[in-house]
Amino acid sequence: MSLFDLADKAALITGASRGLGRAMALGFARAGADVVLSSRKAEACETVADEIRALGRRAAVCACNVSHWDEVSGLAERAWAAFGRLDILVNSAGIWRAAPIEQMSLADFDETMEVNLRAPFVASKAAAAHMGEGGRIISIGSNLAERVTDTSLSAYSTSKAALVGLTKALARDLGSRGITANVVHPGSTDTDMNPAEGPHAEHQRQKMATPRFGKADEIAGMVAWLAGPEGRFVTGAALTIDGGANA
Repeated sequence: MSLFDLADKAALITGASRGLGRAMALGFARAGADVVLSSRKAEACETVADEIRALGRRAAVCACNVSHWDEVSGLAERAWAAFGRLDILVNSAGIWRAAPIEQMSLADFDETMEVNLRAPFVASKAAAAHMGEGGRIISIGSNLAERVTDTSLSAYSTSKAALVGLTKALARDLGSRGITANVVHPGSTDTDMNPAEGPHAEHQRQKMATPRFGKADEIAGMVAWLAGPEGRFVTGAALTIDGGANA
């Protein structure tokens, strides 16, 4: 049995136009899955979709602003319409708003909760209605949910910590149906949002047991394992992959 065998599965990934979302979409396709890519940046998703088709798998693109709950709630139905099934949901879309508590606006706090917490709730609720035995819901959290190592993270860390509670509750609600729910907590990962050679990179490396940024494919590998046959007994878990920053 392959650790990453997703043959003929159908996956829906939010925030799939770049970074971790793109890496997961391509990783799923290499493992045999068809993928629905969702993002506000539909044109960028089309580029990823072409890469997936070049791997011999099917791809569909759904433009969606995850801060709009009505758009998020329709994603699962659109994924079902594309492939006639939905086996895997990955809640990858997220935003970063950082400021000291005295300067954090309520608008920024609310937007962080809308994108990082409410959208995964709405997407998971909709996806669960289309999933059968073996369904997987995987959300992308952050190691900053477990250990807040810097200032200015009141909104971001709160949203990702709350995502753990949501995931555990989903595991309880859906376990009797054979659907698992887990959250993956990446640490500093080399993406457009947080480049390994960016102005804050060295500060982050100094916190790690292995002082290098992660690669998007490394995060995608853990997610693919959770989505595959060997991950079927893992549910309600928060798995950290951060180079030992939280060790």
